[in-house]
Amino acid sequence: MTYAEVLEEAKKYIGSKCKACPVCNGLACKNTIPGPGAKGSGTVAIRNFNAWQNICINMDTIYEHGTPDTSIEFFGKHFALPVFAGPVGSVNFHYGDKYDDLTYNHTLLTACAANGIVGFTGDGVNIKVMEGAAKSISANNGIGIPTIKPWNLETIKEKMELVRSGNPFAMAMDIDGAGLPFLKNMNPPAGSKSVAELKQIVEMAGRPFIIKGVMTVKGALKALEAGASAIVVSNHGGRVLDGCPATAEVLPEIVEAVKGRLKIIVDGGIRSGTDIFKALALGADAVIIARPFVTAVFGGGEEGVKVYVEKLKAELEDTMAMTGAMKISDISRDMIRL
Repeated sequence: MTYAEVLEEAKKYIGSKCKACPVCNGLACKNTIPGPGAKGSGTVAIRNFNAWQNICINMDTIYEHGTPDTSIEFFGKHFALPVFAGPVGSVNFHYGDKYDDLTYNHTLLTACAANGIVGFTGDGVNIKVMEGAAKSISANNGIGIPTIKPWNLETIKEKMELVRSGNPFAMAMDIDGAGLPFLKNMNPPAGSKSVAELKQIVEMAGRPFIIKGVMTVKGALKALEAGASAIVVSNHGGRVLDGCPATAEVLPEIVEAVKGRLKIIVDGGIRSGTDIFKALALGADAVIIARPFVTAVFGGGEEGVKVYVEKLKAELEDTMAMTGAMKISDISRDMIRL
């Protein structure tokens, strides 16, 4: 399949809310929730995308010729690209009934592992989602990152015990999901977490723990204090708070404050290999891409994911070749223009 064919096939199955656009920029779905859009005015997803497009790349082809190496080491694992597939929950509710959370997660994780990257799994009120995630991660030799919502501590402990059976090499929490209504209505209530509570959660995980949903220097330093191994600079695709800045806008100041003391991943509107390059040049260690992987799965299953990963890799290799970066660690701030 070609990527164009994946998109065309996706349109048959992905439901009426996502348009499987050639460029997933948030315009066609805007404030469509349920669906892939952003909250309120629906402009944050668009702002995320546009912020990356406003960064230019400095071309330089005067260097000793070589072949770019896009691979990275992350928490002791080797990956072909500095790209993770993001967690998506309530798949059939937001995108269509061809997949539910269990079948989507399994397809995504299997395809990601086969193509040298790693997928995050989503979470939900149905405990079978975490049971299924554990089985899929186990089937892929631990190459998968379960993402747990900021439930109350009792529920977090229960879900961690479930996914631990899959022996994931890392775990995550999307702390930016704190405002979701189904968390607020829990008894005892769930949602935001103190540094002390996050310390407990990190200790419970017993492996590298990633806190997703950090948008300020203050938040990054609190995650560091809690013992996180990595953070994801993320505004949840604009789905939890209208009026947020773009992730590209806050990434540099967070990188500067953290000073390499934990890994930094960034998401939000990253859609191409050139976007990945820009994020790394701003100081990120890796990126997360979510919605286009949904389109890839709906449009071609495991083959759709393979096609999209190959597209990203080719674009990143080309950008590196046109800037003189022969390996990921060569990518630097002077290779872009803000």
